[in-house]
Order: sequence, then C-alpha cells, then structure tokens
Amino acid sequence: MIGTRGGGAGERMTGTDDQEALARRFEEHRGRLRAVAYRMLGSPAEAEDAVQEAWLRLTRTDAGAVENLGGWLTTVTGRICLDLLRTRGTRGEQPIDETFVPDPVVRPLTRTDPEEEVLRADSVGFALLIVLETLQPDERLAFVLHDLFAVPFDDIAPVLERTAAATRQLASRARRRVQGAAPPAETDLGRQRRVLEAFLAASRGGDFEALVAVLHPDVVLRVDAGVLARGAAASKVVHGAKTVAAQALTFSRFAASARLALVNGTVGLVNAPEGGPASVMGVTVADGRITHMYILADPDRLDRLGPAAGTAH
Repeated sequence: MIGTRGGGAGERMTGTDDQEALARRFEEHRGRLRAVAYRMLGSPAEAEDAVQEAWLRLTRTDAGAVENLGGWLTTVTGRICLDLLRTRGTRGEQPIDETFVPDPVVRPLTRTDPEEEVLRADSVGFALLIVLETLQPDERLAFVLHDLFAVPFDDIAPVLERTAAATRQLASRARRRVQGAAPPAETDLGRQRRVLEAFLAASRGGDFEALVAVLHPDVVLRVDAGVLARGAAASKVVHGAKTVAAQALTFSRFAASARLALVNGTVGLVNAPEGGPASVMGVTVADGRITHMYILADPDRLDRLGPAAGTAH
C-alpha cells in the first residue's frame, strides 16, 4: 500500500462508502493535491485539471483497498503531472527564456477566512517556480514530492520506475539547482502592503524619487509579455532601482487601474482596467523595499487565470 508521512496515515475507505462520502473525503485533500500539481506544472489551470483527473481515477479504483487515501492521491496526482510534463516536453531540455514568469495564483487581499489563510500559507514564490521549470520531469517530481511534501523515496520510485536510490539522486540533483533560488523575503502581509501602497502612490503621482526610494538598489524586474509583444511593452529583464523606476513611470498611466491582491501568497498588484487582468505583478519585499518584481502581461496566459484575477482587490 502507498503511504506518506504527510498524507493522513490511518485513513481507510471501506466498501460501504458511497460516492458522496468518497467525494467528501477527496475534498479534504484537494488543497494539498492542487499545491502538488501547481508546483509540478506551474499553471493553476493545469493543476486543477490534474486534480480533477485524480478524482476520476479514484472513482475507478476500489477505494476500500486504499490504506492511505492522502498518500495514494498525492502519488497519483504526481504521476498525472509527470505524464503531462513528458507529453508537452520540458523546458529543462533547453534553457527557459530569462523573461519567463510562471502563471500566478491570484486571490483577493480582503479575504481572511481560514481556507484563504491555508492557501496563502501553502503558496510558492515565483523564484522557486522559475527554477522548477528548468528541471527535467523526473527531477521535478522527485524534488517536489520528497522535499516539498515529505513523500518517502520508496513511494516515489515506482512512479518513476526507478530504484529508491536512483530517485534519491534525482532529488539531490534538483536540490542543488534549487538551493538559493528563493531570496530573503518579508513574510508579514501588513508590511508588504505598506511597501506596495508606497510603490503604487509613487507610480500614480509620477514621483521618480519616491519610486527609487521604495526599490532596492539592485532590484530586478522581469516582464513576460508573450512572444508577440513588441516595443516598450515587450518582454524584458531590467536591473537597478533607477532603471526600474523609469520603466514604472513609462507605464504610470496604468497605475490608476491597478489594485492590490494576493499574488502567490504575497501582496502584489493586478492591473484590470476593464474587468479582465491586463497584467499581474508579484514582488519580493525585504527590509522595507522591493528586491524582485515579476510581471505577467501575456494576454493568452492571463485569460487562463479566470475572472477572479480581474476582480481581486
């Protein structure tokens, strides 16, 4: 039987459980499964599809024979994501573009119910997601399931059709790539919000010096506008507070429609002038200043985020 240290040991479905009861038990694990799938696929929409496929596979399984439902669902979701990565090819075969920004998870900043708090606590930063995109599918699965979700190598190995020792080596190789990927960051939402409000006020007011003051001297701005964008709106990587501030002033006319939101669990901005998002910006804040900025402005990918991103506030 499949089990994991974090998957709810001791759960057992009995033969008398009906479909409705099975669905309720599945919902208890949905958040964890979505978190696994997002780290594997880097897309909230694809993650939801993978979780739905896990549910379908569960309905075709003798649930009464599953000793550890959480562990079974976690490894099944991992296998589904691995198959998707192998099918679509992996960015690890060729370096990802330096302007690449993952599809974000956007939620309203005003929501404070327990479910939202759990989702925020389980969020993942852009820096880590970008590095995960550089891994081979097998490396990514081994690292995500073991290092991020505490699944034993003995349970991951059958999914990869490798030995536990070989699976351990994959995770170790991925870990070396990931180490140092997540920059130091402010975790308090209130302090994050004050920094973003200062940035937004300076942008709206066209105040160059105020913008520079809220940016770290070595701030890095990464803009992913898609392959079709040209001119000033094209994808780019910009370094340094003064250069980034000048870039922000170039697009200050859009600041009026920007609103605060939770972007991958931290305070960010959504620019939605006509309902749907025109751009989403996530940031890393440290010591009261913005050190990293990640802007997704690719219209095709923004469409996949759904209406929630455009109504975040």
